Amino acid sequence: MATTSKAARGEAYFPRLAAERLDIALCRASAAVSRAADAHAAEEGLGVGQHLVLRMLDAVGPSSQQTLSEELRIDRSVMVGICDDLEREEYVSRERNPRDRRSYAVTITDAGRRRLAAAQAGIPGFLDDTFHALTEEERGQLSGILVKLLSRGL
Repeated sequence: MATTSKAARGEAYFPRLAAERLDIALCRASAAVSRAADAHAAEEGLGVGQHLVLRMLDAVGPSSQQTLSEELRIDRSVMVGICDDLEREEYVSRERNPRDRRSYAVTITDAGRRRLAAAQAGIPGFLDDTFHALTEEERGQLSGILVKLLSRGL
């Protein structure tokens, strides 16, 4: 007598696993969102890290690469490459920090502000596409939960 597996009958295993293991579910969701963000960034022509750096510089003003790295949770060695690329495109300038000659102050340029504005214009559509399965209320709840987790050092 042939037996049919639950998977063959359309009973997917992963939803059960995700319900039992929040860590696994969050990792898989994060990976899926990361792939979507990378694909969107490739279409846009501005990397996710580059976008984040421009956005932070626009919001808070000149910052050291170390501060950018810590605040945006981007590895310091990766941050150097991001800033190199942004400087090459003339979206940022780097000058010795007058308060600490060992570091550089990274500053967004006018061209960087224009590039950021163009990139920001596509974000609402990207978010709608990526999180289409969630209601506005659920998106707000998810955002609040993630902020809470991340503010506790995760």
